[in-house]
Amino acid sequence: MRGEELVMFCWPDLSGLARGRAFPVADLHDRLVKGIGWLPVCQALTPFHHLAEENPWGAIDDVQLIGDPKAQVRVDLWDDVPPLHFFIADAYELDGSPWEGCLRGFLKAALEAFEAETGLRLFATFEHEFHLESETVGPDFSLESLRLEAAFGALVTAALRAARAEPETFEPEYGAAQYEVTCRPALGVAGADRALITREVIREVARREGRRASFTPIVAPEQVGNGVHVHFSLIDEAGRPAGYDEARAGDVSEVMGRFAAGVLRQLPSLTAFTAPTLVSYMRLVPGHWSAGFNAMGIRNREAALRVAPIWRGPGADPARQFNLEFRAADAGASPHLVLALLVRAGLEGIREKLPAPALLEVPPADLSDGERAKLGIRRLPGSLDEALATLAEDKLVKSWFPPKLWEAYFALKRTEINMLGELEPKELCERYRNVY
Repeated sequence: MRGEELVMFCWPDLSGLARGRAFPVADLHDRLVKGIGWLPVCQALTPFHHLAEENPWGAIDDVQLIGDPKAQVRVDLWDDVPPLHFFIADAYELDGSPWEGCLRGFLKAALEAFEAETGLRLFATFEHEFHLESETVGPDFSLESLRLEAAFGALVTAALRAARAEPETFEPEYGAAQYEVTCRPALGVAGADRALITREVIREVARREGRRASFTPIVAPEQVGNGVHVHFSLIDEAGRPAGYDEARAGDVSEVMGRFAAGVLRQLPSLTAFTAPTLVSYMRLVPGHWSAGFNAMGIRNREAALRVAPIWRGPGADPARQFNLEFRAADAGASPHLVLALLVRAGLEGIREKLPAPALLEVPPADLSDGERAKLGIRRLPGSLDEALATLAEDKLVKSWFPPKLWEAYFALKRTEINMLGELEPKELCERYRNVY
């Protein structure tokens, strides 16, 4: 027996997790109007069952979660369990005004400011790498590895299709039992919603198989890491691509070059949000095909930003394919927060008419210190502690945040460091693996 179906209003939190409250599906019509109550202090909840010390909310106040019908997921593929049914929700004050701690609202505000000032809109998709518990491991990137998980891959594809996430690829990756899933790009907030949906759907398929799929930044110190690569492109008011210009270096249009320059300028600070766990910095180092420097390249997997490959064969439209790939993120980060910060930083680059970054054709680590300095390329922070210290000095990034959300993030991450900072690398990886 499957019992009575429950539906959950899920809220994207600062730790990259989906939290919320469930209710009987029979009440859905009413709940879509009046929502369901929620606790602001949950935005200061670590992934490890502890509230952040000295957070700005404590036991005070309440907010209301309202599910977005455009962000509904219902996957019903199993006879023995109720459907996976949830909505991504926005959080509101009880008077109906947006709550300052809502990350989905934070992203909406960034996108609205970007469109109002530039006339442009942003499409995005998030590539997700994850490790799957497996008794048998095949060679990297191989048909053998794909076929070993043929049933799992088929269920993931069907589940993502049911969730309207438009799956594109399922592939064995570089690490042992590591896989990658991509979905089609979506406009604005829907791009970040789709990232959260993808993670939760894959976790659900693994649960139904009696297994775990972990998106942790790194499974073990000796393993390769799991990145989250954000691909984004720009379109104008008429729906035409705005990022591509074949007359410019790397086909990067003037406006996209300025956007990229804004992102790279703030990246040493933004790393505290995009690579927000203690184990993120085991992955985010030169030579790991991640990003050790705030550099940009063409098809360069050691650059934090790269111009993604374009197929130029018969019938191809390069302008429609053009996108940039941001590589300095992982699944410890909220996709809504990551996308909002990329938009805010990119908008600053456009406002200030920053020159387009140099396009490297070699790994940044291969350049001398002097060559990197001449190009404005900096080493990204080497630890979460260092990233937070860099962020704390960045007045521009701070200006984008409501005060309580800024305060909560620092409280959250400092609590995380205090809880786990003395653990040995192997145990530290295990703790994050069990959460993500």
